[in-house]
Amino acid sequence: MASQNMDPHPTVSVISSKERSVNQSTKKDSASVKKRLQQELMGLMMSSEKGVSAFPDGDNLFNWVGTIEGPEGTVYHGLTYRLSFEFTSNYPYDAPTVKFSTPCFHPNDEFGNICLDILKEKWSALYEIRTILLSIQSLLGEPNNESPLNVQAADMWATQKVYKKFLLNHYEKNAKGTL
Repeated sequence: MASQNMDPHPTVSVISSKERSVNQSTKKDSASVKKRLQQELMGLMMSSEKGVSAFPDGDNLFNWVGTIEGPEGTVYHGLTYRLSFEFTSNYPYDAPTVKFSTPCFHPNDEFGNICLDILKEKWSALYEIRTILLSIQSLLGEPNNESPLNVQAADMWATQKVYKKFLLNHYEKNAKGTL
């Protein structure tokens, strides 16, 4: 009678050796990425770089929040921008996804998406979070107007006085609540 209550088509979970190997490899990759990110966090905490910082967003080492202050001598001086970083288990071989969380009026930004070659085709595993932060901070004062995402900002860039007035108005309207 015991056979009455048994499933005539039992499903057995069989994991092939290839799947097991992939799972173990992913865990190793994830552990090495976490170790690298922890080292970068320590480096950032010990760094004397001014105007840039980044920390994990809560307990998840694969999501970070960064902050950049506008560089002195630029129209961005005195403004602060928050960034989001998302890392894959293939970091540092794949660039992280980095976006402005604080709306940024800039020739190389549109809707938070940043057009910066080191985040795309010029990415190198040698780059670190600190490198990215400093590059974006530098980009604020030195945009690449040859390939803008925001054509309006690129067109306005030549007249810094007009650009700064528009930028400050944009920042005042949109930055609140993001910092």
